[in-house]
Amino acid sequence: MEKEDINSQWLAVVNPNAGVKKCERDWEKISKILEKQKIDYTAVFTENREHAIELTRQYIDQGYRKIVSVGGDGTLNEVVNGVFRQKVVNTSQITLAVISVGTGNDWVRTFHIPNDYEKSIALIKKEDTFIQDAGMVSFAHATGTHSRYFINMAGLGFDGLVAKKTNADKDLGRSNPLVYFKNIFASLFSFNSVQTRILIDDVEINHKIFSMNIGIGQFNGGGMKQVPNAVPDDGLFDLTLIKDMSKLSVIANVNRLYNGTIGKHKQVEMLQGRQIIVEPKTPVYMEADGESLGQSPFTFTLVPKCLKVVVNKEKMLSNLKDS
Repeated sequence: MEKEDINSQWLAVVNPNAGVKKCERDWEKISKILEKQKIDYTAVFTENREHAIELTRQYIDQGYRKIVSVGGDGTLNEVVNGVFRQKVVNTSQITLAVISVGTGNDWVRTFHIPNDYEKSIALIKKEDTFIQDAGMVSFAHATGTHSRYFINMAGLGFDGLVAKKTNADKDLGRSNPLVYFKNIFASLFSFNSVQTRILIDDVEINHKIFSMNIGIGQFNGGGMKQVPNAVPDDGLFDLTLIKDMSKLSVIANVNRLYNGTIGKHKQVEMLQGRQIIVEPKTPVYMEADGESLGQSPFTFTLVPKCLKVVVNKEKMLSNLKDS
C-alpha cells in the first residue's frame, strides 16, 4: 500500500479484553458499522498489557496518521503513549478517535462522545477535531523511575489505592460498578491520610492528604466529576486536594464526587498549575487514566495543546452557549 493511502486510512487499535471481553464479543458489530459508514481502516489487536503502545508506535512509523482506540480508558492511554513515543511526526499531526468499549469510559464524557457505537462512529466519519493538552508524570517503580503520558486524569493516595485494587480485579476477570464500590469501601478502612509536601509551580504547600486528583478532563471512576473545573486546552492542570477526612465524612460526601460540588467541602482545596511535584512522607500509589502505575514521589508536567482528538463539537458548542 502507498504511504499516501496509509495517511488517509484509520488504524483501529482493538483491545479484545476491554470491558471484560465485551470488545471481543462486540468487534463484529463495530466492524460492520465502520464498513457501513465507509470508513477505510486497518484493524490490529492487542495481545497483552502495553501492546497497544508498541502497535501504535510501529504503525505511525509505517505512515498511519489517524488512529481509533477501540476499548476502554486504559487502551486509550496506551495508544496515547504510543503516539508520544514515536519520533516520526509531531504529536499534533496525529488524529485520535475513540470507540468506547470499556467499563469506565471517562475521557469521552468531557468531549460528549456517546458510548453508542453507531453514534460514536458517525463522529469519526465527521472528523471534527479539538487540540487538547496532555500530562506527563514521572514516578517510582520497582525497576527505577518511569514516566507516562495521560490525557484525562491522575489520582493518588486513596484514589490510587482504589484503582490498584480494581485493576487487580480486572486482571482476574472481575469488573463492574459493584466491584469498584467494593474497593472504595475496602480501601477506606485500610488507607490513612499521609503528610505530603506539594510544590505547584513555585508555591509550596504541606498538608495531610487523603486523596488527590490532577485533571485535564473532568471525569474519572466511571462518571465521578472529581475535577469539575478542568478545561482540556487551557495549559493548566486542575488539582482537587482532599485533606484529612474522617471515614464517615468520606461516605457522607460521595455524592459530591458525582455532582461536581466536591470543591465546596471545607476539607477540599482546588488549585491549578503547570508543574506539580508530590512528595508524601510515606509511599502512596498512583493511577493515570485508570491505569495503576507506581508509587511516589511524583512529578507532573503539563504538555500544552499537543494532541488532536475527534470530539462531538456540536454538543460541546451547545453546552458552551448554555453555560
